[in-house]
Order: sequence, then C-alpha cells, then structure tokens
Amino acid sequence: MTDLTTTLKTRATLGAARVSPSRSPEAHQPAGEVRSEDAVLYLHHRVPGEMTDTQARYEADILAEAEAILRKRWARLGSLSDPRASADWLRVHCAGMVVEVFGVIFLDSKHRILATRELFRGTLDGCSVAPREVVRAVIEANAAAVVLYHNHPSGNAEPSRADVAITQTLKQALDLIGCRVLDHLIAGETVTSLSQRGLC
Repeated sequence: MTDLTTTLKTRATLGAARVSPSRSPEAHQPAGEVRSEDAVLYLHHRVPGEMTDTQARYEADILAEAEAILRKRWARLGSLSDPRASADWLRVHCAGMVVEVFGVIFLDSKHRILATRELFRGTLDGCSVAPREVVRAVIEANAAAVVLYHNHPSGNAEPSRADVAITQTLKQALDLIGCRVLDHLIAGETVTSLSQRGLC
C-alpha cells in the first residue's frame, strides 16, 4: 500500500503545476474506466466535504481498482507470510463500507491462501455472526486454518467485548473440527490484530 500511495502522491505533485483544476474525471473519462492520471487529478483537486453522486461513484471505482491491485499482490505472495499485505488489502477492501461485514480468509495446513469470503453483513454498528455457518464454510473450503476479519465503519479499530467473545466462541467451535484460528483482524482507519493483543 505504501508504494501505491507514494506513486499517487508523487504524480499528483508533478502534475499539479501543469494541469488546470477545471479538469474533472467526469468530463474526460468514459463510463466504467478509471485512468490513473485522472484519479490523481481528482484526488488532488477534490474539495473535502463536497461530493456529487458522480464523484462518489468515481471514488468507489478508485477504491475498487486499488483493492484489485492489492489482491493481486497478495495472491502472488501465496501465503500469509507478510501480515502487512493482509492489513493493506483489508483496509482498502473495507474502505467506504457503511455497515459491518464479517469474513474469513481460508488457509491450508501451510498457511497458503485458499480463498476469502464475506459471510455476514450487518448494520452500522453491529453484525450477527452464526458460528454454525462459519464452521460450514470452513468445511466446504477444506481449510486447516483461518484468519477472521470484520470492519468498524466508525473508523475505530479497537475490539469490543463482543468482538473478543465471538473470537473465542469461533476458536472453540473450529477447534472441534481441527481448524486453527490464527488471527482476527479489525479494519477501521487502521487494522487491529487480536492475535498481537493476546486476545486470539
């Protein structure tokens, strides 16, 4: 994520002096296409707090393209050997979500990535998680280990008591079928690892 952000900022700095602020992505871009130079100009000139429907759709396209780049980079790693890659992907994946979602990264016995799947979608401040459905998904994926994740739309990535409780419940349930819970990541403005906090 760092090199992607640096590239965007560098291009914005170099291009700002020779590009008119009147240029906007909706005036020059075909529907459904996001060009990196237009994305840079848009992000550089957008007025904070002001957003039209077209701008909102364009920002969603930018985030989707960034997520795709990070997902490809993450897939090339093939495993969770670099936790930062998971955190970068998750931060972008959950950016802009206005409700809580809960998902699972399925891993084999060597912690190679089998798949990722969003299992539950909730409300602004909560998401109901059914352990039975998580167990079913793990069996279907034939996973030996998992990393759980969910987001906090508020941006505060601090774990709640409910977050810790469901983590322990899922650990116990998945342990019965021989599947390890390696971590539970919470995405907000930052990404919090319950494992690193000793809560997983």
